[in-house]
Amino acid sequence: MSELLALPEVPPPPPWRPVESGVLHIGGVLGIGFAPHPESGAELLLVASTAGRGLFDATGTRLARDRDEDAGYPHGPDLACDGIGPLAGTRVRMAGLYGGGLHTLTDDRWRVDVIAPAWPDERVVLSRDGDRWVVFDADVTELRTAGFSPSGRTLVAATSSDVTLWTR
Repeated sequence: MSELLALPEVPPPPPWRPVESGVLHIGGVLGIGFAPHPESGAELLLVASTAGRGLFDATGTRLARDRDEDAGYPHGPDLACDGIGPLAGTRVRMAGLYGGGLHTLTDDRWRVDVIAPAWPDERVVLSRDGDRWVVFDADVTELRTAGFSPSGRTLVAATSSDVTLWTR
C-alpha cells in the first residue's frame, strides 16, 4: 500500500487526453451516468446534482440543463434518473453517492480502480499491462465515482464538486 501512496498524481498516458472543456465545475454532484444519443449513438454524460441535471457530450460541452432540484436524485431499484434534452424519456443508470458503478475495464485491457491507501483520501488509478498511474487524487473533495463509459473511450472521475473527463 505504501507503494501506491508514493505514486504521484500524473496525467493519464497516451492515448488519453483531457477533454476540450477541462474540468466541469458542478457543485453538489450526486451521480453520473452514460447513455447513447438516440440518433447518433454518441455517448452522452448525464450529471445529477443537488441543483438538477446537466447533459454533456464527450467533449464536455453542455447540451441541456434542468434546474429541477428534485429530479436530480437517482431513484428506484435501478438507481436511475430521467434523461433531459435528447435523452428525454430515457432512464439513465447512475453511479455515485447512492451506489451503482461505472465500467472498470475496457476491451483493450485498460483498468481503473479507486483505492484509499490513506483513507479518507481516495485515488483513481489507471493501469494497463502492469503499468499504473494515479490520474486523480481526491484529497480535497469527496469522490463520488470513477470509471469508463460503456465504449471505454471516456474515463471519468466525479467528486462532490466537479467532474473530470479524459478521452481517447
